[in-house]
Amino acid sequence: MKWIKLLLSAAASVALCYILNFRQGQVPPLGKFLNPFAGFWLNNERMDDLPSELRLPGLDEIVHVVWDDRRIPHIFARNDHDLYFAQGYVTAHERLWQMEFATHGSAGRLAEIIGPAALEYDRFRRRIGMVYGAENGLKAILADSLVLTNAEAYAAGVNAWTQHLAYKDLPLEYKILDYHPEEWTVFKNVLLLKYFAWTLSFRSNDAAMTRARTHLGDKAIDELFPILPPFVDPVVPPGTTWDFKPIRLREPATKQSSSNPFGQRAVESAPSAAATQDEQQFVGSNNWAVSGKLTASGNPILCSDPHLGLTLPSIWIEMQLVAPGVNVYGITSPGAPGIIFGFNDSIAWGLTNAGSDALDWYELKFKDESKREYWHAGQWRSTTRRVESINVRGADSVVDTIIYTHHGPVVYPENEKPFDSQVPVGTAMRWTALDESNESIALYKLNRARNYYEYRQALASFDGPGQNFAFASVGGDIAIVHNGKYPLRQNHQGRTISDGSDPSDDWQGWVPHSQLPFAKNPSRGFVSSANQTPADPSYPYYLGYSYAPHERGARINDLLKQKKQITPEEMLAMQNDLLNLHAKKLLPTLLSLVRSHPLSEDEKTCLRELEEWNLENRATLIAPRVYESWWGELYGMIWMDETDSGRVAQPGRDVTTHLLLNNPASPYIDDKRTERVETFTDLALASFQVACSSLQKRLGPFGPAWAWGKSRSTNIQHLARMPGLGRMKLETNGNHNTINAITTGAGPSWRMVVELGSSIKAWTVYPGGQSGNPGSPHYDDFLTNWLEGKAYEVLFLHSADGQHERIAARTLMRGGE
Repeated sequence: MKWIKLLLSAAASVALCYILNFRQGQVPPLGKFLNPFAGFWLNNERMDDLPSELRLPGLDEIVHVVWDDRRIPHIFARNDHDLYFAQGYVTAHERLWQMEFATHGSAGRLAEIIGPAALEYDRFRRRIGMVYGAENGLKAILADSLVLTNAEAYAAGVNAWTQHLAYKDLPLEYKILDYHPEEWTVFKNVLLLKYFAWTLSFRSNDAAMTRARTHLGDKAIDELFPILPPFVDPVVPPGTTWDFKPIRLREPATKQSSSNPFGQRAVESAPSAAATQDEQQFVGSNNWAVSGKLTASGNPILCSDPHLGLTLPSIWIEMQLVAPGVNVYGITSPGAPGIIFGFNDSIAWGLTNAGSDALDWYELKFKDESKREYWHAGQWRSTTRRVESINVRGADSVVDTIIYTHHGPVVYPENEKPFDSQVPVGTAMRWTALDESNESIALYKLNRARNYYEYRQALASFDGPGQNFAFASVGGDIAIVHNGKYPLRQNHQGRTISDGSDPSDDWQGWVPHSQLPFAKNPSRGFVSSANQTPADPSYPYYLGYSYAPHERGARINDLLKQKKQITPEEMLAMQNDLLNLHAKKLLPTLLSLVRSHPLSEDEKTCLRELEEWNLENRATLIAPRVYESWWGELYGMIWMDETDSGRVAQPGRDVTTHLLLNNPASPYIDDKRTERVETFTDLALASFQVACSSLQKRLGPFGPAWAWGKSRSTNIQHLARMPGLGRMKLETNGNHNTINAITTGAGPSWRMVVELGSSIKAWTVYPGGQSGNPGSPHYDDFLTNWLEGKAYEVLFLHSADGQHERIAARTLMRGGE
C-alpha cells in the first residue's frame, strides 16, 4: 500500500511539474515563471552588469563603449558597420522586449502573443496598410546600399545579443507573456518608422467635417474652421516673402456646396469622429532656436521637447555614436539606427509634429457587390486584393482580404464597424505613409551634417511624418523647416470626404522641397514651433487646417521677444513654463460676467480661488481645476446644439475664444434646443454653476482633493499595460495648453537644451530610464528630475580613452569567434 501511495504521489508531482511548464489560457507557465534558477526572480539588478570585454563575431574592428553614471552608452567605432552593429547590440541589451513588441504592434501581430483579444487591433493595422507601407519603405532601403549596409549591421548586432539568450536571461515581459524573441531584420526597422508615421500623421476629421458641411453649410464651415485661426502666430514669421514660382494646380470640378455630394453612406455609417476639447487632443511638442545675438554667451541655443504618449519603458533611449565623420549625441527609438533628436559637434536639431494633412478619404462607386471595379475618370478601373493572414495564439489563423484602389485601401466596407472611429466606412484611404520613402538616409545625413546647407540636404529625403525641424549651428545660423512630403491640393481639398470618381479630387503631385515653409536667421533672432499653422495666408500651397491652438506657440514667442542675454538655464525653465495663456485671455471676461450674480457659498469659494489665481497650472493649486472644468462646460453649452450633440466637427478653442471676446452677441451663443435666447452672460453663469456642482460630486467638498495634480493625475503606463510596471497617479504640473504640456497620459517625452559654441554644452532628461528591465534601478531613475523640471548635463565625449569622474564602466568589443 505504501508503494502505491508513493507511486501516486510521484506521478502527481510529475504531472504537476509538466502542467506548470505549459501556458494555461492567459496564465504563463508558472513552473518556468517561478523557477528560482531561471524565472522572474532573476530579472533584477543582475541584468545591469556591464562586461568589461565581449567577443562578438560580426565586428570588423575593436569597438569601445564608455558607460557614464546615467548608464548612457558612448559608442566609439572605427567604421560605420561596427558603429551600427554595436548600437544594435547595446540597444537590444537594454530594450529588447520593447523594440520587438513595438514592431509586432506596428505589423498587426499582437494576436500571436496575446491571443484573440488583440485580433481586431491587428486587423486594423493590416487594413490601414502598415505592413504594405513598410514593404514599400523596404524597397527604398534595398535600393540604397549605404542605408541597407547600416541597417543590416544594426540587425546583426541585435541578433548577436539575442541568439544566445537562455530563458533565465529573457526580459521579464517575455516570461509573463510566454514567448521568445525572433530574429531582428531590416524590415523591423522600417516597421518602427511606420509606427511613428501612424502615431503622428494618422489623424483625420474628414467624416465629422463632411457631416458639419451638410449640417451647417459652406459659409459656416469657412467661418468656424479657418485655415489661419485667430490669435495664431505661424511657425514661419508673418510677412515672410516666398522666393519661388508656385506650381499651378488644376481647377477643381464644380460640386454642390451645402450638402454631401458623395452620398450619405460613408458619413452616416461611421461612429462620430468629431473634434472635442479633451485635453488629449493636442498633446503637442515645442522647439525653438535663438541666435547668438540674444544669448549671454553669444552662441546659439537650441531647445527641443517633443510631447508624446508616455510609457515605460520610455519610448526613447539616449546614447552617443562616434566613428570617422560622425560624433552625434541624442535619443533614438529602440530599434532604429542612428540618432533622431540631438546634436553633433557642429549642429543641433529638434522636431515637432508638423500637423499638416497627410490623409484623405475617398467615397467610391463600385460596379457591383464583387467590388472588383470602381468608377473613376469616366471609366471602370480594376481593384486589387491583398490577403493578410493573422496568426492568433490559441485559435485558428484569420485570413483577411483588403481591397486596394489607386487611392489606397478600402479600410472598412459598409457592413463593418471600424476599430477606429475616425475611419469612414466604404471609403478608400490615401495616406502618405504608404508610399515608398527612405527616412533612414535623411537621419544618416543629419547625424553628420556640419552646416545649414547639409541640414537642408538631409531633410530633402525625410518624407514623413511631417515635422518642423528646428536647427542651430556652431557657425551661428538658426533655421526651421516645415518639412515633409505634402500633396498638392486646392484650398480645403481633403477637409471633407473626397469624390473618388473625380480625378480633380486626386492629389496633383507634391510640394517641392525647396518651396516648403521655412525661415533662416529671421530678424527677430529666433525660430520656434508648437504644432501651430506653418505660415500666413501668403504661402501659396494648402497644407491643412487642423493645427494646434495658439497658446503654446504664442507663449514661446512672447517670452523670447522679451528675453536678452539668454542662458541655457533660462531655456530649461522656459520648457517648464506653466502659464495658462487661454485663461489669461478669457478668464477676466468670464469673472466679470459671473461675479455680479447671486452665488452659493460654494460657488463664491470657487470664484475667490479663480480671482486669486496666478494663472499657472501648478499641481498644488485648485484654480486650474475649476477653470478647466468651467471652460469645458461652457464650450459644450456653446457648440453641442450646432454640432448635433457632437456628431459633427466642433470648432477649435481659438475660434471659440475669439467669438466670445469679439462677438458675444453671435447667434452661435444661443442654445437652439431651448425656446429662450441665451446670452454669453447666461452661458457663463450656467456653466460656472454646473462646473462647481460637478466638481463637488466628483471630488467631494472644496479642499485638497481639488488640487490640479491630484484631480487630474498623470499615468505613465507600461507599454503592454501590465499592472505594476508603470508609474501611476503622478501629481504633475502643466496642461495641454501650457509650454510644459503634461496631460493625464502624455507630455514632454524628452527635454533638450544645447548651447553651440567652441565647446558644446547640453542638458537633457526624459521620463524613464535607460533600462527596459522593471527590476533595474535604471528603469525609471530619470523620472523624479523630469517631474521637478530638472535636467542632467550631458557628458559629450570626443575620445574613448579620456578620463572623467562620471565614467562608470567600459566595455571593449572584439570581433572573431
